[in-house]
Amino acid sequence: MFKYDVIVVGAGHAGCEAAVCAAKLGLRCLLTTLNLEHIALMPCNPAIGGPAKSSLVREIDALGGVMGLAADATYIQMKTLNSSKGPAVRALRAQSDKKEYINYMRNLIEGIQNISLKQTMITGLLVENDRICGVIDEFGLEYSAPAVILTTGTSLEGKCYIGLQSVNAGRMGERAASGLSESLQKLGFTLKRLKTGTPARVDSRTIDYSKMTVQPGDDELRFFSFEPDRPVRKQVPCYLTRTTEKTHEIIKANLDKSPLYSGLIHGIGPRYCPSIEDKVIRFAHNPSHHIFIEPEGKDTYEIYVQGFSTSLPANVQVQMLHSLPGLENVHIIKPAYAVEYDALPALQLNHSLMTKRIKGLFCAGQINGTSGYEEAAAQGLVAGINAFNYLNEKEMLELPRSNSYIGTLIDDLVTKDIQEPYRMLTSRSEYRLLLRQDNADERLTETGYKVGLISEERYKRFLDKQQKISQEIERMQQTKVSPSEETNRILSKYNEKIERGMKLSELVKRPNIDYKVLKELDKKTADLNLPAEIYEEAEIKIKYDGYIKRQNQQIETMSRLEKIKIPENINYDEISHISTETKEKLTKVRPATLGQASRIGGVKPADISVLMVLLSR
Repeated sequence: MFKYDVIVVGAGHAGCEAAVCAAKLGLRCLLTTLNLEHIALMPCNPAIGGPAKSSLVREIDALGGVMGLAADATYIQMKTLNSSKGPAVRALRAQSDKKEYINYMRNLIEGIQNISLKQTMITGLLVENDRICGVIDEFGLEYSAPAVILTTGTSLEGKCYIGLQSVNAGRMGERAASGLSESLQKLGFTLKRLKTGTPARVDSRTIDYSKMTVQPGDDELRFFSFEPDRPVRKQVPCYLTRTTEKTHEIIKANLDKSPLYSGLIHGIGPRYCPSIEDKVIRFAHNPSHHIFIEPEGKDTYEIYVQGFSTSLPANVQVQMLHSLPGLENVHIIKPAYAVEYDALPALQLNHSLMTKRIKGLFCAGQINGTSGYEEAAAQGLVAGINAFNYLNEKEMLELPRSNSYIGTLIDDLVTKDIQEPYRMLTSRSEYRLLLRQDNADERLTETGYKVGLISEERYKRFLDKQQKISQEIERMQQTKVSPSEETNRILSKYNEKIERGMKLSELVKRPNIDYKVLKELDKKTADLNLPAEIYEEAEIKIKYDGYIKRQNQQIETMSRLEKIKIPENINYDEISHISTETKEKLTKVRPATLGQASRIGGVKPADISVLMVLLSR
């Protein structure tokens, strides 16, 4: 039997983060995959970031993960979305070179001595006394490890659909993983079927871009990683087109050929990333939908048609694509398809991502019912850290909702009975003004340093940055500008005026004033020539000070409930004065704290009060 400290099953975004993290912490790691050529593959859109997801990537980076590094090294376009809106919803997005991303991650993994790669299908789990002790593969070979992390993506009993035709595959061109679902069920785990999909890929040379709106990258570059000297690369534009009345007519006329609408697919699809036929039916009042034309790399003609996911037959897809402005003569390289697969509802996990039933067995990524590369990578990193903590009998890393989107993501998964693929959204956090992409390092670098994934040199740079932000805030609170004619001339450009001397910190609180205006008003501010990451953070802290204080008070109130632990062996059926529905919900989820119990759907505030009195006794 081959012996390791930890085995990671699956080498997608979750598996890569888990393996790299565990190996950097000193564990001997086996990383298995169905296809070595598809390590960190982006089977859907080759892009990292976007609303809420950019915060996840920055948080992964702050904890010592690698997704941000890979995105910065392989981007072909960098763009800040929602730049005109508030800081809570601003989001960096990188269009990546798909092949370069794979190569970057594989080279990184192969450069770590503690990681052993193996192409094989894991078909079973080896368990003794409710503890994981290894896995078995399709060839009957056994691999021993006291910790196993399952990051199987859409592979478990996967089935791909194009129209009414189907093939057993986790994604088109790659076989499905069989056997492991049965092994999990025999151990007492509950599985469910989920569904996702991906659009067609088309040939750039057959597109008429003159009929589309160009979507360029940003002139002023931002990056995901905290590391210095990130590459400045040539950017490639994306384009925007729209569906037409003819597109909608074609879709409606062919719904009987859809595996979803004909009943072949039983899995539940992602609400916030629906197929184009779902959009047309669910939003019938909308005459048109945005479609983004995005390159898959700088050295390929392959184009991703974002927003046009479908499982309709290939011949119908041709008609649909030809109905889009600019794609009238487009050549399809790969048709769109839907994929149905097994997932393990995360109510069966703790916040550490270790299963409640089997010690040492962790799950991360789409197997937990999520969608998205960023969500998967975040879970993989946490699972890798906690596999190390478990083996070394250390306290598990359980990030609170109040300090990260990663904490929000995991808490939602293990607390709420989620029925569809989960996607991270800013609206999922009640503390989103605090959980911005710009302050992820401030929130989590200390944690990454204590875990052992942040180097001493990087930690010193982080402390230096925080000091400079504090110094600039203090300077802005002390520096005044006078109500001179020149001052008001400048302010008039922004529909502002002052009649008395004002501190810079007072001025920047005005909606029309930002730090760049302060540079015009005050020569010393301009001469400082501070990096954007310093002055933007200082500006946000001052401008939103009142709102930030209010959210911190909310966190303080909730933290009282989080400190009240619920015994693992509590019998909710024996508790009087709480509803039957609440008893059922609490028994199913088995919350660790009163705070977690309060977030379970269907649990009433009155029931929490009863529990609080009981636990205080």
